[in-house]
Amino acid sequence: MTRRVIIDTDPGLDDAVAILFALASGRFEVLGLTTVAGNIGLERSTKNAGGLLAAMGRSDIPLHSGADAPLLRDNIDAIVVHGDDGLRGVTLPPPAAPIDTNAVEWLAETLRREPSGSIDILALGPLTNIARLIDEHPDAAQRIGHLIAMGGTIDEPGNSGPGSEFNFASDPEAVALVLHSDIRTTIVPLDVTRRVRADRDYVEALRTSPAGNIAADMLMAYLQDDKRSRPLHDPCVMLLAVAPDLFGIDFLRLSVNLGDGADAGALTRSDTGSPVNVAMRVDAPAVLALLASGLR
Repeated sequence: MTRRVIIDTDPGLDDAVAILFALASGRFEVLGLTTVAGNIGLERSTKNAGGLLAAMGRSDIPLHSGADAPLLRDNIDAIVVHGDDGLRGVTLPPPAAPIDTNAVEWLAETLRREPSGSIDILALGPLTNIARLIDEHPDAAQRIGHLIAMGGTIDEPGNSGPGSEFNFASDPEAVALVLHSDIRTTIVPLDVTRRVRADRDYVEALRTSPAGNIAADMLMAYLQDDKRSRPLHDPCVMLLAVAPDLFGIDFLRLSVNLGDGADAGALTRSDTGSPVNVAMRVDAPAVLALLASGLR
């Protein structure tokens, strides 16, 4: 059975691979993409998302740009990882369809139009769009079936601050609002994503299809700087959506650091924290095999 999903994203190399899997694997009915500033700013994120749709011949899927800044803070970026263009020089065709600018309103309209609980949201970037949906259209937000978000870290060191992960550090207030809501939410933190790693042999073996070729180009760019392997953060969201049995999920109560220091957005276990499902374990060989099979 295909899953009906909306992908909220800020591509980004690993975002791109996640989107390619969603489009090529036959496991999802992708109703639309919404973009957020995240890794490289809203304009470039949106252009990259449109380019991926065009490259896969899926310009029938609507693309809506969303938040260009966090709820209360200034933007941070990950250009050092993804390059100025977000794709480290990998070329995509220009978006083939018009890009709308009302992501949050479109999300609300779509969720209200479809049966409640029938649409999942796969969030690959900062949670600003989802937080705005909850704040501005709470009735529509309650109709989300399952929100799966890549973000945070529990026991692993951070990649933004000592204990904070980039997506959640980008908009801590949005994270707090989302986790405090009643939406069924699962987060996929660095504790899992750092264990799902692609090396050069794995990447080259993907070159058996159009989606696999593009994904391999993205991942080879990701493997620059003499890296032997790289973690596949965002594809873990798609993989958990289709194969939750390959992940170990814990129910935790988490508080979000809303301070101004280096660990803004960090998560801590707390008896008074928000309840959330957290992926803490993964069968890495099995999910890597699943990813490869969906790109071939």
